[in-house]
Amino acid sequence: MEIIQHYGTILVLITAIFGFFMAFGVGANDVANAMGTSVGSGTVSVKQAIFIALMFECAGAYLAGGEVTETIKKGVIDPMQFANQPDVLALGMMSSLFSAGAWLLIATKKGWPVSTTHTIIGAIIGFALVTVGSDAVDWSVIGNIVGSWFITPVIAGFIAYGIFFSTQKLIFDTEKPFKNAQKFGPYYIGLTVVIVSIVTMIKGLKHVGLDLTAWQVAIVAAIIGIACIVASHFYLRSARFQQHLDKGTFVAVEKVFSILMLLTAAAMAFAHGSNDVANAIGPLAAVVSIVDSGGIVSNSSALAWWILPLGAVGIGAGLIILGKKVMSTIGTGITDLTPSRGFAAQFSTAITVVLASGTGLPISTTQTLVGAILGIGFARGIAALNLKVIRNIVVSWMITLPAGAFFVVIIYYILRIFFH
Repeated sequence: MEIIQHYGTILVLITAIFGFFMAFGVGANDVANAMGTSVGSGTVSVKQAIFIALMFECAGAYLAGGEVTETIKKGVIDPMQFANQPDVLALGMMSSLFSAGAWLLIATKKGWPVSTTHTIIGAIIGFALVTVGSDAVDWSVIGNIVGSWFITPVIAGFIAYGIFFSTQKLIFDTEKPFKNAQKFGPYYIGLTVVIVSIVTMIKGLKHVGLDLTAWQVAIVAAIIGIACIVASHFYLRSARFQQHLDKGTFVAVEKVFSILMLLTAAAMAFAHGSNDVANAIGPLAAVVSIVDSGGIVSNSSALAWWILPLGAVGIGAGLIILGKKVMSTIGTGITDLTPSRGFAAQFSTAITVVLASGTGLPISTTQTLVGAILGIGFARGIAALNLKVIRNIVVSWMITLPAGAFFVVIIYYILRIFFH
């Protein structure tokens, strides 16, 4: 308690710096995933991808990041275990932010797409173990996380395989691919808009008072989807779209999927920004709340006005400075992508997010997208996959939790010495 009373302002300042560092890592690693397929397929340049992701991620983080955030992400530990030692919780949250940011920086430098959620959870577990003990940890959450390493990539992979297979049979492997693109394209567009609408409503806008039931979400999404089917039916037959035939039949067909892929990526970026910004600002909000209340620990914390902008700016900075590295791994490292293949990967990721949200399955969008890209690669044959890159990615997933825990112990004891 004495640490809170004597060093409150300094604690908040240092935690804010650590929070920015963590948000920087989120931008550099996790955000890059959303646009990696668009870059790898040649739909947009790296600069264009960064601009699009920057706009939608920061919009999601700032506009829909929420006024209240979880103090302890995913309920991995019980904060009331620290009710009598708020200084330990404050230093633990500080340590968790820095250690998670450090691991994300290392992974990004290596080009490894890892889960920022799992990184911060690993860090929080590490500090809980060395301060309160194993009783403070909800080990069922850890079991669910380990299960998600295998379940969500497989689900996304199967869905991506199915979407890729359907586009090949209905459009690309036919005598008149352009005509079939005009015929079936509106239905792909309508289905994409339905899924994107659902993702945006349940993941991207859940913090801004949009309290819709599952049926209401489905009805709104269906209405929007039907409207888009009708509109795209006329667009794909318009003189403006016909101009793409001048560049070749397959270029014109791929143009349809380029639009869909960018739409899906933008929506996923918005949803990601609104949700995963909590990985960086949740622990920061906890420390600010503890200091402002004079040492009272609570399960949730109201956000100070400056916390969300700090997270949004940190995400943007990380994306601009280091985002290219992970984009390269996602876009070209695993398998070669075209707009139609990239669309299949992005779309299956969005569908998996919807399914996971409905079932409560813990999910990493990073691992889901990688699984989807693997599904595309398998559809093309095992030789189309870069097995070395895949091996490195899987290994990085497995060491993310212990890496976060390892770094947090070191940082925690350094901070204890500094604030003793």
